[in-house]
Amino acid sequence: MDTSIVIEFLDNNKIILDRINKFEGLFISSIVLGELYIGVNPVTDNAKHLNKLSNALKLCSTLIVDSPTAMHYGEITAALFRKGKPIPTNDVWIAASAIQHDLTLITMDKHFNEIDGLKMEKW
Repeated sequence: MDTSIVIEFLDNNKIILDRINKFEGLFISSIVLGELYIGVNPVTDNAKHLNKLSNALKLCSTLIVDSPTAMHYGEITAALFRKGKPIPTNDVWIAASAIQHDLTLITMDKHFNEIDGLKMEKW
């Protein structure tokens, strides 16, 4: 799952929750986790939001960025620059994790369409 989907999940978006409940395994990249922690840290009621995030993460497996992820990241970034279609760096890392683990990326962001070889569902 991309950060955009996890945020909707945390906000109890019923449509997203219903769709997510159909999956047997949920995965997020450690990059998504970092983006989520950025989001909860400026919040006034930080403890409440950190607790909510912690509970949601119990349903997910976190994919760690490693050397193979970095290889995919480099390939994707180079291809995007050749196309003249760069996307946000963190999103390239997220896509690299999905490609590395042969997972379908669930997202709300259309710029992932620019990445060749990425299996994706846009919600």
